[in-house]
Amino acid sequence: MSGTRASNDRPPAAGGVKRGRLQHEAATTGSRVTVVLGAQWGDEGKGKVVDLLATDADIISRFQGGNNAGHTVVVDGKEYDFHLLPSGIINTKAMSFIGNGVVVHLPGLFEEAEKNEKKGLKDWEKRLILSDRAHLVFDFHQAVDGLQEVQRQAQEGKNIGTTRKGIGPAYSSKAARTGLRICDLLSDFDEFSTRFKNLAHQHQSMFPTLEIDVEGQLKRLKGFAERIRPMVRDGVYFMYEALHGAPKKILVEGANAALLDIDFGTYPFVTSSNCTVGGVCTGLGIPPQNIGEVYGVVKAYTTRVGIGAFPTEQINEIGDLLQSRGHEWGVTTGRKRRCGWLDLMTLRYAHMVNGFTAKTGQGARCTLVSAHGPRVNHSRARCVWAVRPREAQGRSGRGHGVGGPRPAVLVCKTGRCSLPGPRGLALTKLDILDVLDEIKVGIAYKLSGKRIPYFPANQEILQKVEVEYETLPGWKADTTGARKWEDLPPQAQNYIREMGWRWQIQRFDDPAVLDKDRADPGRPRPRQQPQ
Repeated sequence: MSGTRASNDRPPAAGGVKRGRLQHEAATTGSRVTVVLGAQWGDEGKGKVVDLLATDADIISRFQGGNNAGHTVVVDGKEYDFHLLPSGIINTKAMSFIGNGVVVHLPGLFEEAEKNEKKGLKDWEKRLILSDRAHLVFDFHQAVDGLQEVQRQAQEGKNIGTTRKGIGPAYSSKAARTGLRICDLLSDFDEFSTRFKNLAHQHQSMFPTLEIDVEGQLKRLKGFAERIRPMVRDGVYFMYEALHGAPKKILVEGANAALLDIDFGTYPFVTSSNCTVGGVCTGLGIPPQNIGEVYGVVKAYTTRVGIGAFPTEQINEIGDLLQSRGHEWGVTTGRKRRCGWLDLMTLRYAHMVNGFTAKTGQGARCTLVSAHGPRVNHSRARCVWAVRPREAQGRSGRGHGVGGPRPAVLVCKTGRCSLPGPRGLALTKLDILDVLDEIKVGIAYKLSGKRIPYFPANQEILQKVEVEYETLPGWKADTTGARKWEDLPPQAQNYIREMGWRWQIQRFDDPAVLDKDRADPGRPRPRQQPQ
């Protein structure tokens, strides 16, 4: 499926053509899902892009993680906080799906739902589908998560910095084949109880101080079983029907980000699941051929929560300014985020793993999505740029703290644009840089004085890299009122051009090309040719 907004502004005939194409596609390989993923260490504002795409989606799904994510949405002045529920649960016309790759803490799920019900969320249980293959997070998993962090601190002098929501221990039980799934809870409860007791005793043997109210937890779980029973479906069959039935717009909402992926992130300071595009297939039970557009969401600078390598971190007044202006505090943990310059080496690496695309069919019309008033068409290329200023956007974005600013979103949705932005990436929080005299961008890494074309896997090596920066002039102007590309100051436009240009160079060429590039400051910017 397309899942983009450009199609919504076509004349009826074009829409009919597209529906015919979608029906033909569904009859052959099936519909395709649109995926939104983080391209850094999380907290990029994925929720803003999800919100933008979810308004006309039929299904919004989560495929990994648990209630260690954080997403705040403001609708009609009401602030909703989501951690486990897909953010699309607000959309009363769409179904929300929690896939088998997610680990579910049932007490947390209902607590989250009840809090949002008081704020106006209605009939959520009628719009939520739970995969029967999703693993369960138990209260003792959360207790163990905290004990492990204390243990790491005592033994190694540092911890991973988990959210202590039991996510890692639950995935450990899954990998050890001792975990319990939703389908187990809804089947023979006596058998479930026996396995639960065995699992609890295993954890108590590893952590002698761990206290577990086994009977109390089982009684509570039995009550939750009846509450979720109407929501549970065979997840694989649900997604197969969605993909191969009548054409649907299916949006996949990623949590965490590429550099927190259990395989591809800055291990061991990562999350416990695959939050890159491969996890969509295993976390929803769909084949690769049904992956459509893939959006990578990136801040105009870089942040990270907790410890671990961070090459472009600024432990100085610049880092403090970014943290203060960006209100960089975690939604789930409340922890202060570390801040630094944009790092194009991490983006290149994230693209290698995810293959960010976000392109539409040939001839898509350009649509400007304005926060004030309806969407309007304009004639600049075949792209979709969304400029959503912070004063009208509302607090929306994964990991965006309460009381924070309303970051602007500038996103090329198609990748077919003649505007010189980065293809396949959604750029957020550009306005945080408004006050800077100059802005640096990390363009390459050096080890022992030599550039390296890869992102190091080993943390000790990554800690040693020297970042090569490009310094650009700041724009010293307020961009929060921008509604279209031409509204941005020339220096802000140039920052986006440089981001797109440098990212494309590092994506396709040897870093040595940067030397030639630097010697030719008047180089033409690469543009997509009209098709």
